[in-house]
Amino acid sequence: MDRKGFENYLKSHKWSDQQILDAFIIVTSFEEFMQSRTQQRPAEMEDVWAFSRMLISEKRNTPENYVALVRYGFFIKDDLLFLGMMEIVDGEESLRNLHEKLEHLFDEETLDYVFQDYGVPPLGLPTPEKPAYTAAVLQRLSERFDEPSYKNLIKDSLRDLPVEAYGDIKRQFEESAGLDKFLQKRGDQFLDQMETLYKDGRPFFSQPVTADVLDYLKSHPEITHGEQDGSIVYEVKIPFLTDQLVHETDLNLKKYYYCHCPWARESLINPEVTVPAIFCNCSAGFHKKKWEVIFEQPIKAEVLESILMGDERCRFAIHLPV
Repeated sequence: MDRKGFENYLKSHKWSDQQILDAFIIVTSFEEFMQSRTQQRPAEMEDVWAFSRMLISEKRNTPENYVALVRYGFFIKDDLLFLGMMEIVDGEESLRNLHEKLEHLFDEETLDYVFQDYGVPPLGLPTPEKPAYTAAVLQRLSERFDEPSYKNLIKDSLRDLPVEAYGDIKRQFEESAGLDKFLQKRGDQFLDQMETLYKDGRPFFSQPVTADVLDYLKSHPEITHGEQDGSIVYEVKIPFLTDQLVHETDLNLKKYYYCHCPWARESLINPEVTVPAIFCNCSAGFHKKKWEVIFEQPIKAEVLESILMGDERCRFAIHLPV
Protein backbone atom coordinates (compact mmCIF):
# COMPACT_ATOMS: atom_id res chain seq x y z
CA MET A 1 0.00 0.00 0.00
CA ASP A 2 1.19 3.48 -0.84
CA ARG A 3 0.29 4.74 2.62
CA LYS A 4 1.42 8.31 2.11
CA GLY A 5 -0.28 8.65 -1.25
CA PHE A 6 -3.52 7.14 0.05
CA GLU A 7 -3.35 9.32 3.16
CA ASN A 8 -3.00 12.46 1.03
CA TYR A 9 -5.86 11.31 -1.19
CA LEU A 10 -8.15 10.83 1.81
CA LYS A 11 -7.08 14.15 3.32
CA SER A 12 -8.05 15.83 0.06
CA HIS A 13 -11.54 14.49 0.74
CA LYS A 14 -11.44 15.91 4.28
CA TRP A 15 -11.08 12.61 6.14
CA SER A 16 -10.00 12.90 9.76
CA ASP A 17 -6.85 11.26 11.15
CA GLN A 18 -8.98 8.58 12.85
CA GLN A 19 -10.90 7.86 9.65
CA ILE A 20 -7.62 7.51 7.76
CA LEU A 21 -6.24 5.14 10.39
CA ASP A 22 -9.40 3.03 10.20
CA ALA A 23 -9.11 3.01 6.40
CA PHE A 24 -5.54 1.70 6.62
CA ILE A 25 -6.72 -1.11 8.87
CA ILE A 26 -9.50 -2.33 6.55
CA VAL A 27 -7.39 -1.94 3.41
CA THR A 28 -4.54 -3.92 4.98
CA SER A 29 -7.03 -6.60 5.95
CA PHE A 30 -8.32 -6.73 2.39
CA GLU A 31 -4.85 -6.97 0.85
CA GLU A 32 -3.84 -9.79 3.20
CA PHE A 33 -7.09 -11.63 2.49
CA MET A 34 -6.66 -11.33 -1.27
CA GLN A 35 -3.04 -12.45 -1.13
CA SER A 36 -4.04 -15.57 0.78
CA ARG A 37 -6.67 -16.46 -1.84
CA THR A 38 -4.93 -15.54 -5.09
CA GLN A 39 -1.35 -16.71 -4.69
CA GLN A 40 -1.73 -19.23 -7.53
CA ARG A 41 -4.28 -17.44 -9.73
CA PRO A 42 -5.59 -14.00 -10.73
CA ALA A 43 -8.08 -12.29 -8.47
CA GLU A 44 -11.77 -12.70 -9.29
CA MET A 45 -14.98 -10.96 -8.27
CA GLU A 46 -15.79 -13.95 -6.08
CA ASP A 47 -12.77 -12.99 -3.96
CA VAL A 48 -14.24 -9.54 -3.34
CA TRP A 49 -17.57 -11.12 -2.40
CA ALA A 50 -15.81 -13.58 -0.10
CA PHE A 51 -14.09 -10.73 1.72
CA SER A 52 -17.43 -9.00 2.17
CA ARG A 53 -18.91 -12.19 3.61
CA MET A 54 -16.01 -12.27 6.06
CA LEU A 55 -16.71 -8.68 7.11
CA ILE A 56 -20.34 -9.61 7.75
CA SER A 57 -19.38 -12.64 9.83
CA GLU A 58 -16.91 -10.57 11.86
CA LYS A 59 -19.39 -7.69 12.22
CA ARG A 60 -17.00 -5.33 10.47
CA ASN A 61 -19.47 -4.62 7.65
CA THR A 62 -19.75 -0.93 8.49
CA PRO A 63 -20.52 1.81 5.95
CA GLU A 64 -17.16 3.41 6.78
CA ASN A 65 -15.24 0.26 5.87
CA TYR A 66 -16.99 -0.10 2.53
CA VAL A 67 -16.46 3.55 1.66
CA ALA A 68 -12.75 3.18 2.50
CA LEU A 69 -12.48 0.15 0.20
CA VAL A 70 -14.26 1.97 -2.62
CA ARG A 71 -11.91 4.93 -2.17
CA TYR A 72 -8.86 2.68 -2.14
CA GLY A 73 -9.95 0.85 -5.28
CA PHE A 74 -10.37 4.18 -7.05
CA PHE A 75 -7.03 5.48 -5.74
CA ILE A 76 -4.99 2.50 -6.96
CA LYS A 77 -7.10 2.10 -10.14
CA ASP A 78 -8.07 -1.44 -9.16
CA ASP A 79 -11.31 -1.97 -11.12
CA LEU A 80 -12.01 -5.30 -9.43
CA LEU A 81 -12.02 -3.74 -5.96
CA PHE A 82 -13.63 -0.46 -6.93
CA LEU A 83 -16.39 -1.89 -9.12
CA GLY A 84 -16.94 -4.86 -6.82
CA MET A 85 -17.43 -2.76 -3.71
CA MET A 86 -19.48 -0.17 -5.59
CA GLU A 87 -21.78 -2.95 -6.78
CA ILE A 88 -22.09 -4.36 -3.28
CA VAL A 89 -23.10 -1.05 -1.67
CA ASP A 90 -25.13 0.41 -4.57
CA GLY A 91 -28.75 0.49 -3.48
CA GLU A 92 -28.00 -1.63 -0.42
CA GLU A 93 -30.53 0.39 1.59
CA SER A 94 -33.57 -0.64 -0.48
CA LEU A 95 -34.91 -3.61 1.50
CA ARG A 96 -33.91 -2.00 4.78
CA ASN A 97 -36.00 1.03 3.80
CA LEU A 98 -38.91 -1.25 2.90
CA HIS A 99 -38.60 -2.87 6.32
CA GLU A 100 -38.68 0.55 8.00
CA LYS A 101 -41.69 1.60 5.93
CA LEU A 102 -43.65 -1.50 6.92
CA GLU A 103 -42.61 -1.01 10.53
CA HIS A 104 -43.95 2.55 10.45
CA LEU A 105 -47.18 1.84 8.59
CA PHE A 106 -48.30 -1.57 9.84
CA ASP A 107 -48.31 -3.81 12.88
CA GLU A 108 -45.48 -6.04 14.02
CA GLU A 109 -47.26 -9.17 12.80
CA THR A 110 -47.30 -7.84 9.21
CA LEU A 111 -43.65 -6.88 9.40
CA ASP A 112 -42.62 -10.26 10.78
CA TYR A 113 -44.66 -12.08 8.14
CA VAL A 114 -43.15 -10.22 5.19
CA PHE A 115 -39.57 -10.51 6.40
CA GLN A 116 -39.78 -13.97 8.00
CA ASP A 117 -36.91 -16.39 7.39
CA TYR A 118 -34.58 -13.81 5.85
CA GLY A 119 -34.95 -10.68 7.95
CA VAL A 120 -33.25 -7.43 6.91
CA PRO A 121 -30.31 -8.12 4.57
CA PRO A 122 -26.94 -7.23 6.09
CA LEU A 123 -24.82 -4.47 4.63
CA GLY A 124 -22.27 -6.03 2.30
CA LEU A 125 -24.43 -8.89 1.07
CA PRO A 126 -22.78 -10.11 -2.18
CA THR A 127 -24.72 -9.35 -5.34
CA PRO A 128 -25.58 -12.97 -6.29
CA GLU A 129 -27.29 -13.50 -2.93
CA LYS A 130 -29.58 -10.48 -3.07
CA PRO A 131 -32.40 -11.68 -5.38
CA ALA A 132 -33.31 -14.51 -3.01
CA TYR A 133 -34.12 -11.90 -0.37
CA THR A 134 -36.09 -9.81 -2.86
CA ALA A 135 -38.10 -12.72 -4.22
CA ALA A 136 -39.04 -13.96 -0.74
CA VAL A 137 -40.06 -10.54 0.57
CA LEU A 138 -42.05 -9.62 -2.55
CA GLN A 139 -43.85 -12.95 -2.51
CA ARG A 140 -45.00 -12.25 1.04
CA LEU A 141 -46.03 -8.72 0.08
CA SER A 142 -48.20 -10.11 -2.72
CA GLU A 143 -49.84 -12.47 -0.22
CA ARG A 144 -50.50 -9.71 2.28
CA PHE A 145 -51.60 -6.85 0.02
CA ASP A 146 -53.59 -6.33 -3.17
CA GLU A 147 -51.57 -5.11 -6.16
CA PRO A 148 -52.35 -1.36 -5.85
CA SER A 149 -51.39 -1.36 -2.14
CA TYR A 150 -48.30 -3.46 -2.83
CA LYS A 151 -47.24 -1.14 -5.66
CA ASN A 152 -47.86 1.90 -3.47
CA LEU A 153 -45.20 0.69 -1.02
CA ILE A 154 -42.44 0.83 -3.64
CA LYS A 155 -43.56 3.37 -6.25
CA ASP A 156 -41.68 6.27 -4.63
CA SER A 157 -38.42 4.28 -4.77
CA LEU A 158 -36.79 2.43 -1.90
CA ARG A 159 -33.50 4.25 -2.43
CA ASP A 160 -32.20 7.06 -0.22
CA LEU A 161 -32.83 10.11 -2.42
CA PRO A 162 -32.21 13.29 -0.39
CA VAL A 163 -33.30 16.55 -1.99
CA GLU A 164 -29.80 17.96 -1.46
CA ALA A 165 -28.40 15.41 -3.90
CA TYR A 166 -30.17 17.18 -6.76
CA GLY A 167 -28.32 20.45 -6.24
CA ASP A 168 -29.93 23.50 -7.83
CA ILE A 169 -31.96 21.56 -10.38
CA LYS A 170 -35.13 23.53 -9.55
CA ARG A 171 -33.37 26.82 -10.34
CA GLN A 172 -31.95 25.36 -13.57
CA PHE A 173 -35.44 24.38 -14.65
CA GLU A 174 -36.93 27.77 -13.78
CA GLU A 175 -34.19 29.58 -15.70
CA SER A 176 -34.64 27.44 -18.80
CA ALA A 177 -36.67 28.67 -21.76
CA GLY A 178 -39.15 25.83 -21.58
CA LEU A 179 -39.11 22.14 -20.78
CA ASP A 180 -37.54 21.14 -24.10
CA LYS A 181 -34.59 23.49 -23.55
CA PHE A 182 -34.12 22.19 -20.02
CA LEU A 183 -34.07 18.61 -21.26
CA GLN A 184 -31.59 19.40 -24.02
CA LYS A 185 -29.26 21.24 -21.65
CA ARG A 186 -29.36 18.38 -19.15
CA GLY A 187 -28.59 15.94 -21.93
CA ASP A 188 -25.66 18.01 -23.16
CA GLN A 189 -24.26 18.24 -19.63
CA PHE A 190 -24.57 14.48 -19.18
CA LEU A 191 -22.75 13.74 -22.44
CA ASP A 192 -20.05 16.27 -21.52
CA GLN A 193 -19.60 14.45 -18.20
CA MET A 194 -19.31 11.10 -19.97
CA GLU A 195 -16.80 12.53 -22.46
CA THR A 196 -14.68 13.77 -19.57
CA LEU A 197 -14.80 10.41 -17.82
CA TYR A 198 -13.81 8.69 -21.06
CA LYS A 199 -10.83 11.00 -21.59
CA ASP A 200 -9.72 10.60 -17.97
CA GLY A 201 -10.16 6.83 -18.00
CA ARG A 202 -12.55 7.00 -15.06
CA PRO A 203 -15.78 4.98 -14.60
CA PHE A 204 -19.34 6.21 -14.46
CA PHE A 205 -20.34 4.83 -11.07
CA SER A 206 -19.68 1.11 -11.56
CA GLN A 207 -19.15 0.94 -15.31
CA PRO A 208 -16.25 1.85 -17.59
CA VAL A 209 -16.81 4.55 -20.20
CA THR A 210 -15.52 3.59 -23.65
CA ALA A 211 -15.87 5.05 -27.13
CA ASP A 212 -18.63 2.50 -27.82
CA VAL A 213 -20.46 3.62 -24.68
CA LEU A 214 -20.37 7.22 -25.88
CA ASP A 215 -21.67 6.22 -29.33
CA TYR A 216 -24.47 4.22 -27.73
CA LEU A 217 -25.55 7.11 -25.51
CA LYS A 218 -25.49 9.62 -28.35
CA SER A 219 -27.89 7.41 -30.32
CA HIS A 220 -30.35 7.04 -27.41
CA PRO A 221 -31.73 10.49 -26.50
CA GLU A 222 -34.30 9.06 -24.07
CA ILE A 223 -31.32 7.96 -21.96
CA THR A 224 -29.32 11.16 -22.10
CA HIS A 225 -32.10 13.65 -21.47
CA GLY A 226 -35.53 12.15 -22.05
CA GLU A 227 -38.05 13.14 -24.71
CA GLN A 228 -41.11 15.30 -24.22
CA ASP A 229 -44.61 14.64 -25.54
CA GLY A 230 -46.90 17.25 -24.11
CA SER A 231 -46.83 16.93 -20.33
CA ILE A 232 -45.15 13.52 -20.43
CA VAL A 233 -41.40 12.95 -20.41
CA TYR A 234 -40.21 9.54 -21.57
CA GLU A 235 -36.99 8.34 -19.99
CA VAL A 236 -34.93 5.21 -20.60
CA LYS A 237 -32.44 3.97 -18.02
CA ILE A 238 -28.79 3.78 -19.00
CA PRO A 239 -27.60 0.14 -19.10
CA PHE A 240 -25.72 -1.05 -16.05
CA LEU A 241 -22.78 -2.31 -18.12
CA THR A 242 -23.18 -0.55 -21.45
CA ASP A 243 -19.92 -1.64 -23.05
CA GLN A 244 -20.59 -5.32 -22.33
CA LEU A 245 -24.15 -4.97 -23.61
CA VAL A 246 -23.02 -3.36 -26.87
CA HIS A 247 -20.67 -6.24 -27.64
CA GLU A 248 -22.93 -9.08 -26.46
CA THR A 249 -25.01 -11.10 -28.94
CA ASP A 250 -26.87 -13.37 -26.51
CA LEU A 251 -30.22 -11.71 -25.74
CA ASN A 252 -30.44 -13.04 -22.18
CA LEU A 253 -26.97 -11.77 -21.34
CA LYS A 254 -27.78 -8.41 -22.93
CA LYS A 255 -30.71 -8.12 -20.54
CA TYR A 256 -28.42 -9.09 -17.67
CA TYR A 257 -25.92 -6.38 -18.62
CA TYR A 258 -28.76 -3.87 -18.92
CA CYS A 259 -30.45 -4.35 -15.53
CA HIS A 260 -29.33 -1.92 -12.82
CA CYS A 261 -31.15 -3.33 -9.84
CA PRO A 262 -28.75 -5.15 -7.49
CA TRP A 263 -31.75 -6.81 -5.84
CA ALA A 264 -32.95 -8.35 -9.12
CA ARG A 265 -30.15 -8.50 -11.72
CA GLU A 266 -28.62 -11.85 -10.75
CA SER A 267 -32.04 -13.50 -11.05
CA LEU A 268 -31.76 -13.00 -14.81
CA ILE A 269 -29.04 -15.66 -14.95
CA ASN A 270 -30.35 -17.78 -12.07
CA PRO A 271 -33.41 -19.81 -13.14
CA GLU A 272 -34.09 -20.79 -9.53
CA VAL A 273 -34.99 -17.24 -8.46
CA THR A 274 -37.69 -15.00 -9.93
CA VAL A 275 -38.09 -11.36 -8.95
CA PRO A 276 -41.54 -10.06 -9.99
CA ALA A 277 -41.65 -7.18 -12.44
CA ILE A 278 -43.72 -5.02 -10.10
CA PHE A 279 -40.45 -4.32 -8.28
CA CYS A 280 -39.45 -2.14 -11.26
CA ASN A 281 -41.79 0.53 -9.89
CA CYS A 282 -38.97 1.26 -7.44
CA SER A 283 -36.84 2.27 -10.44
CA ALA A 284 -39.65 4.41 -11.81
CA GLY A 285 -39.69 6.18 -8.44
CA PHE A 286 -35.97 6.86 -8.81
CA HIS A 287 -36.54 8.48 -12.20
CA LYS A 288 -39.38 10.72 -11.07
CA LYS A 289 -37.59 12.02 -7.98
CA LYS A 290 -35.80 14.89 -9.73
CA TRP A 291 -39.15 16.07 -11.10
CA GLU A 292 -40.66 16.01 -7.63
CA VAL A 293 -37.77 18.19 -6.46
CA ILE A 294 -38.43 20.61 -9.32
CA PHE A 295 -42.21 20.86 -8.89
CA GLU A 296 -42.28 20.28 -5.13
CA GLN A 297 -45.18 17.84 -5.36
CA PRO A 298 -45.78 14.11 -5.94
CA ILE A 299 -45.34 13.02 -9.55
CA LYS A 300 -46.81 9.98 -11.28
CA ALA A 301 -44.41 7.63 -13.07
CA GLU A 302 -45.34 4.55 -15.13
CA VAL A 303 -43.24 1.55 -16.03
CA LEU A 304 -43.74 1.12 -19.77
CA GLU A 305 -41.03 -1.45 -20.39
CA SER A 306 -38.60 -3.26 -18.11
CA ILE A 307 -36.11 -6.08 -18.17
CA LEU A 308 -38.11 -8.02 -15.57
CA MET A 309 -41.19 -7.67 -17.80
CA GLY A 310 -39.25 -9.38 -20.59
CA ASP A 311 -38.34 -6.23 -22.51
CA GLU A 312 -34.87 -5.24 -23.73
CA ARG A 313 -34.79 -1.93 -21.86
CA CYS A 314 -36.36 -0.05 -18.95
CA ARG A 315 -38.57 2.84 -20.07
CA PHE A 316 -40.70 5.14 -17.97
CA ALA A 317 -43.38 7.77 -18.53
CA ILE A 318 -43.12 10.74 -16.16
CA HIS A 319 -46.36 12.77 -15.96
CA LEU A 320 -45.53 16.42 -15.26
CA PRO A 321 -47.93 19.08 -13.95
CA VAL A 322 -47.28 21.45 -16.88
